Amino acid sequence: MTLPPEAGPVLLALARNAIAGAVGGDAGPGTFAPAGADVNAKTDAAQEDWLDAPGACFVTLTNAGRLRGCIGSIEPRRSLGADVRANAVAAATRDRRFGPVTAPEMPALAVEVSVLSPASPMSFADETDALAQLRPGVDGLVLECCGHRATYLPQVWDKLPDPGAFLASLKVKAGLPQNFWSDDLELSRYTVTEFHEPSPAGGES
Repeated sequence: MTLPPEAGPVLLALARNAIAGAVGGDAGPGTFAPAGADVNAKTDAAQEDWLDAPGACFVTLTNAGRLRGCIGSIEPRRSLGADVRANAVAAATRDRRFGPVTAPEMPALAVEVSVLSPASPMSFADETDALAQLRPGVDGLVLECCGHRATYLPQVWDKLPDPGAFLASLKVKAGLPQNFWSDDLELSRYTVTEFHEPSPAGGES
C-alpha cells in the first residue's frame, strides 16, 4: 500500500475520534485531530480509496511520554480505516496492562499510528545467524513457536538497541524463557510507516 501525503493527519484523526466516541469524551487538542466535524468533512470529501484497502496497523497511546495502551494487527484482516478505528478503541479500553482510558484523560493523550508492511519470513541457521540479520531501528519482528506468538514494533529498538536483548525480551513477551531456542522457532520481520502526535502540554506526570 502506498500512503498519500495526507495519511498521517487522517489516520491520527480517525484514531483519536474513535477513542473519543468510545470513552464519551472530547477528542481533545491533538495536533492532527481537529474538531470532529472538520475531520469528517475532510475524509468524506477526499473519498480516500486507500482507507478502504486492506491494511494492518498498531495504535499506541501515551500520556506524558509513558505508555497508556497499545493494540494492533500483524496481518491485514479488514480495511485500513476500520483497523485504525478498531485498534484505537482496543488500545484505549482493552489493553490488559492498563485500566480503560477515561474521558478526562483525552486531552493529555498522544496518539501514534504505525502502518505495517507485509511480514517477510526470515531464513537462518541458528540464533546467532538470526541476530546478525536483524536491523536495529528498522525491523519489526514477529516470533512464533509451539503455539506462542508475539511481536515488537521497530520503535522498541529505542529501548532495546541490542539485538540479543531485543530477541530475548520478545521471547519473554511470547511466554517463553529468554534463553529459549528451537529449530521450530519462526521469525518474520516487517517495517512500519509511523505517524504520531507530540505529547500534549499539560499531560499527567
